[in-house]
Amino acid sequence: MFGQTKAFSSFSVSNLQEAKEFYQQQLGLEVSEESGMSILRLHIAGGNDVMVYPKANHMPATFTVLNFPVKDIDAAVDELTKRGVRFMQYDGELKTDEKGIFRSDDKERGPNIAWFEDPAGNIMSVIEE
Repeated sequence: MFGQTKAFSSFSVSNLQEAKEFYQQQLGLEVSEESGMSILRLHIAGGNDVMVYPKANHMPATFTVLNFPVKDIDAAVDELTKRGVRFMQYDGELKTDEKGIFRSDDKERGPNIAWFEDPAGNIMSVIEE
């Protein structure tokens, strides 16, 4: 039934303008606003946009809502840090280094990845391919 449908993802934020500035300035994404509606479209390479909408009682997810694949995680983290993005620090099984990168040399544990939040507290990541 949905085999030929261009599905897309969406998530909420608490402040649409704050989110727009973050996605454009810190992440460098092309962002457009739906005319007549309070909706942002994040234009992601590959053709499927991500929809962002305001929600008065927004509660950020406790999981990663958007992943950005990169070839060089160190370069991506360094550049985003320069732009004001703060990376999350974790201890335990997914312990991150001083940059906020979880490094894995074991495919079973997953790829190198670094997590950050948007202004609404939504968790996103850069993930090394």
